[in-house]
Amino acid sequence: MSWWTQFFPSKPTLEPEQLRRLEAWQALPLPKPDTSFDQGRYVVVDVETSGLNLAKDHLIAIGAIAVREGRIEVSDSLEIVLRQRQISDRDNILIHGIGGTAQSEGTPPVEALLQFLEYLGKDPLVAFHVAFDETMISRALKKHLGLKFEHHWADLAYICPALYPELARRHRALDDWMGRFHITNYARHSALADALSTAELLLAIRGRLEEKGSGSFRLMHDLERSQRRGGWAT
Repeated sequence: MSWWTQFFPSKPTLEPEQLRRLEAWQALPLPKPDTSFDQGRYVVVDVETSGLNLAKDHLIAIGAIAVREGRIEVSDSLEIVLRQRQISDRDNILIHGIGGTAQSEGTPPVEALLQFLEYLGKDPLVAFHVAFDETMISRALKKHLGLKFEHHWADLAYICPALYPELARRHRALDDWMGRFHITNYARHSALADALSTAELLLAIRGRLEEKGSGSFRLMHDLERSQRRGGWAT
């Protein structure tokens, strides 16, 4: 690899059908940010990666589940493993449980990411500690599709303490908030299982959201922005 290609990688070349699918996704209309929680679709997402280093680790799996009109739609979900050229180390596999065979025989990255975009549409994304999920997904989309992913996200790591300031000091992690609302997880550190638990957390705070207003994505964004300025994430 030359110095130039290391720092300025070439744009990936997509097959005509892949390019058509990407352009179709880009042409989709954006949902209205003031759509109420009971009328919209939110996609709750979690990822599994080769490690926690944002600079060098890479995306292994995406788990996502939709909350539509205030309900978790289990049938409207996605779990996909991206095919890996190099299998992650043993300690990493012990965390997420995606073994070497599953990684080497996963879905080719271009196809996996197109499936993710088509599943997502332009609906807002929700996660717990967005920065990690967003960085890993955005880097993969840039690398494999040449797409600069500029999407709407809501971060429950900021929204929860904004809604429950009395709990903020004692509730720092997703597990803390899950315990507070008696949310169980059938396979912690599985991308889809963690996405489901995060979706359940979103529904658990729904009452407080509605007390603040309509429960729209715009309200969630405003709460998050206010907490980022004056508080801290859990």
